[in-house]
Amino acid sequence: MAGTGNEQARKTAEGLAYQTGFGNEHSSEAVPGALPVGRNSPQRAPLGLYAEQLSGSAFTEPRGHNLRSWLYRIRPSAAHPPFVRAERHALRSAPFTDCTPDPNRLRWNPLPEPTGPTDFLDGLWTLGGNGDATQRTGMAVHLYYANTSMERRVFGNADGELLIVPERGGLLLRTELGLLHAAPGEVALIPRGVRFRVELLDAASDGQSPTARGYVCENYGRPFQLPDLGPIGANGLANARDFRAPVAAYEDVESPVEVVNKFCGHLWTATYDHSPLDVVAWHGNHVPYVYDLRRFNVIGSISYDHPDPSIFTVLTSPSDTPGLAGVDFVAFAPRWLVGEDTFRPPYFHRNVMTEYMGLIEGAYDAKAEGFVPGGGSLHNMMSAHGPDRETFDRASAAELRPQKIDDGLAFMFETRWPLTLTEQARDAGHLQRGYDDVWQGLQRHFRL
Repeated sequence: MAGTGNEQARKTAEGLAYQTGFGNEHSSEAVPGALPVGRNSPQRAPLGLYAEQLSGSAFTEPRGHNLRSWLYRIRPSAAHPPFVRAERHALRSAPFTDCTPDPNRLRWNPLPEPTGPTDFLDGLWTLGGNGDATQRTGMAVHLYYANTSMERRVFGNADGELLIVPERGGLLLRTELGLLHAAPGEVALIPRGVRFRVELLDAASDGQSPTARGYVCENYGRPFQLPDLGPIGANGLANARDFRAPVAAYEDVESPVEVVNKFCGHLWTATYDHSPLDVVAWHGNHVPYVYDLRRFNVIGSISYDHPDPSIFTVLTSPSDTPGLAGVDFVAFAPRWLVGEDTFRPPYFHRNVMTEYMGLIEGAYDAKAEGFVPGGGSLHNMMSAHGPDRETFDRASAAELRPQKIDDGLAFMFETRWPLTLTEQARDAGHLQRGYDDVWQGLQRHFRL
């Protein structure tokens, strides 16, 4: 039966239609006439539906920052039984107080494979984070490893938005506002409060259970937005037209569904007598979306020197200090290197920002070995880092012809505050011991 379900999900994912544009006022109806015309909350909504507003911002925030969607659904969200506390398993939330913030450079291999049936929600494993979910500040880094789809189960997060970065296995995301297909090399964003279910798409080559693995940035702060371009001008980096939002698609299910709600760091669960993914029509700008990282328009030097990695920013969550992000999502997409008399890999540096880096495919040009797809590294603020010895030796002696970097896709969650680990990350068996050794052998070359 699992194979049949995966095949069904694959066919559904392949046939999806989308609306395009970042931050747009989208509208969609799965049944003609379901969307009211000229008003949001008529006395009687069309087709016997309930009108409901979902607000991702305060009502009075400036228009440019105001996020809300009007949903027209079979049952209102208010029709549910009480929630009760559920076990958190490996999912944790800020504030993180398990461990003391660690200035050492750290690197992990991929998460171990689950030992039993594990869906996306149960497969979430928290590495660490900062801030405070109850104060809507900061972020958390999670990884996931799943081998089964979420069945009769739906998840919603009141604490923040979830940026999902698949590394292995495609995902079909069934959300209140419609369906998204997120494959490795793409990212999907689920806004705060939007409920969804994750179904796996890819069958394993040996005919066993499919697996899906990847990373999640939970952003407690200001919602992600496109960065300002400044002197770059009107075009470049992530173009708004390449973001894909869903069209309305609803479930009319009148049978028990578990709804799990993450609220102030804890999981709460309730069993509904219907599916909450029952939105027949909607309009607004508080919507999920998917983006293909290979469409990122890379900006780089055509003269000399390696620009700062901020040129790779796909999305940013601003803070109260201009230019200082609560969290940036940065992608190192395929690109040409042509700088003259230039050390082309990322330079040695210490940064006031904290960097968590992951690898989606291939290799990263600053690390010759040890940094593998599904793994990750953490360089907390002011931790010295840069290319390993082998990369430095090779790049220092390379003939500087135009060079295409197209054999890897890496990303970074960069945040203004130190990232504090969870105990499970600090003590993990897949934590690489001796990561500092990659910089051993960097010899003295100074001469007068």
